[in-house]
Amino acid sequence: YLEAVASENRNGTLARYPGSPLLARKLFRPQDRLSALELHPADYRKLRDLFEGDIQVRVTELDGWLALNAYLPPKERRGLVLVDPPFEEEGEWERLVDGLAKAHRKWSSGLFMLWYPLKEPREVNAFVADLKSTGITRMLRAELLIKPAVAGSLYGSGLILVNPPFTLEAELKLIFPALNTALAAGRGGQRIEWIRGEK
Repeated sequence: YLEAVASENRNGTLARYPGSPLLARKLFRPQDRLSALELHPADYRKLRDLFEGDIQVRVTELDGWLALNAYLPPKERRGLVLVDPPFEEEGEWERLVDGLAKAHRKWSSGLFMLWYPLKEPREVNAFVADLKSTGITRMLRAELLIKPAVAGSLYGSGLILVNPPFTLEAELKLIFPALNTALAAGRGGQRIEWIRGEK
């Protein structure tokens, strides 16, 4: 990860952050591929230009949730679906739950990772309750707080991971305290818990 970030910067300065698609691309093996779906026109053009000529990356201007039926399951039968909504419109939480439920029905063995902001504790708690009610198993909740939770202000980020690698929970329990120290000087916190474990 550090090498991938450093490769986008010169002379030890940190002026440019690669972003999720480019970070993923830098970690590819020869047989890996990326389908990047972006609805926002300006962001789509940036992604398209970034990966122009790259035969392992396909960039499509499309709502990612609408494309899941066409893209899942992948022909390799393994992979990761990263969902990173903008949270600019009403109903994003409900759409995440509904989209995950539909995608999981189509590809129950897939690894799904949903990102969400920590701003309103009640919204997050309702989201987690709705996820639990889907009945999807092997669903891990991982949240990193960079400051104490205060409604209305961004105080951290969360991930929902469906079918995570078996070692991930233990690795997060090692990594999150170090991130908390680096990003929040110990003022934040973390939550790593199973919403639903195995059947």
